[in-house]
Amino acid sequence: EVQLQASGGGLVQAGGSLRLSCAASGSTDDDYVIGWFRQAPTRAREGLLCISSSEGSTYYLDSVKGRFTISKVNAKNTVDLQMNSLRPEDTAVYYCAATTRGSGWNHPDWGQGTQVTVSS
Repeated sequence: EVQLQASGGGLVQAGGSLRLSCAASGSTDDDYVIGWFRQAPTRAREGLLCISSSEGSTYYLDSVKGRFTISKVNAKNTVDLQMNSLRPEDTAVYYCAATTRGSGWNHPDWGQGTQVTVSS
């Protein structure tokens, strides 16, 4: 099991940037994948992108391509989500999650969410 701690959310104006961090601890090794998800009020949780040591980053949501990037800081066992050109529709609770490579996202380990609010 992987324990995850997300941080970095806040309030930002449209067009601004935020950087979220996800600190992982516990049963981490090179075979795990960290992903970022978000859930806005009245909407289902949606996957944004993920990263693994062996396969790099993978985008799940076209609307964040070119604006969001994911990076892994191995020395700190942290995965960062850099969010640029934020839009009001990016307002949501953002979650990081971990899964074993090849297992999909049916039963990941979840971190607590961090609120991101983008004002127009």
